[in-house]
Amino acid sequence: MQKRLGVRPRIAAAAMLAAALALAGCGGNVGDQKSGDDAAFPERGITLLVGQDAGGSTDLIARAAADPAGSDLGQTITVLNKPGANGALAAKELAGAEADGYTAMVFVGSLAYITPLAVPADEAVDIKDYEVVTGLSQDDYVLVASAKSGFKTVKDIVDADQAVKYGTTGVGTGSHLSQALLFSQAEVDATAVPFDGGAPTLTAVMGGQVDVASIQLGEAQPQIEAGKVTPLVTFAEKRPSYMPDTPTAVEAGYDVPVQQSRSIVVPKGTPEDVVARLRTAFRKAFATAGYKDFNTQRLLTPNEVDGPTVLGQWTGALKNYRDLVGQYKIDLSEN
Repeated sequence: MQKRLGVRPRIAAAAMLAAALALAGCGGNVGDQKSGDDAAFPERGITLLVGQDAGGSTDLIARAAADPAGSDLGQTITVLNKPGANGALAAKELAGAEADGYTAMVFVGSLAYITPLAVPADEAVDIKDYEVVTGLSQDDYVLVASAKSGFKTVKDIVDADQAVKYGTTGVGTGSHLSQALLFSQAEVDATAVPFDGGAPTLTAVMGGQVDVASIQLGEAQPQIEAGKVTPLVTFAEKRPSYMPDTPTAVEAGYDVPVQQSRSIVVPKGTPEDVVARLRTAFRKAFATAGYKDFNTQRLLTPNEVDGPTVLGQWTGALKNYRDLVGQYKIDLSEN
């Protein structure tokens, strides 16, 4: 009987020790049970929305950054194209996604600072409704003409004293705004012809469907080097290192600095630590040799700044472009 009584205290002590160890594993708080929310982000793959067609500049940039960023995160980042309305369709889908970091988007700057000038207020997308993870890069535009046109400068177009048709990569894009401003200031009778992206716009120039077009440098450069189109001016603030012999529109006498810019964004309300983890992953991607080579090959200028800086750049651009559109009485919605 005494032997049996001696066992019970040992059993009780063992139970108490097990309970104490369990509490220690939980941080010592009763009822503090570890949930899925406490797990390190990310636990699964991430979707990166692109509001433009596959094969275009934005799509290629997304894929170039997604691979090395995914490697750092230890998860696959899948690029999903949702083209339409210069990225507005993808942006609206992102706004309705769970704010958990598992859905992100490559947001084009023109959607934030040019498209609002071309669509009704209730259709405009406000970048402030999203969390900006990081800036990506800037892309300059170049005005090109068919080599058969004989145009080599903007002055040639002005001196021709004839109506011209200019191709754009879409309504409310940098391609559209740059030319609308240029021809308004140059007092050239010009009509916009919108296309869906840079490739068909460039094809239209070479085929004579339009006289000129504003195309992103990376897309136009191969045809410039092949002698199929002639660069007239760039719309950069200063001559891009990639095209040192082509003057800017400002140098030609016109106040038309227009650039495309891109950033990575997530839904508003995404936890700060998740945004920070994504930012770290993309910044590590930017430092890889492969991504740097991609930027060089596509003639892109890095703009790998933080979220507040992107917001400052883009809100400033919107104000500047709104003032210019008002000054020259341009209605982007008409084309």
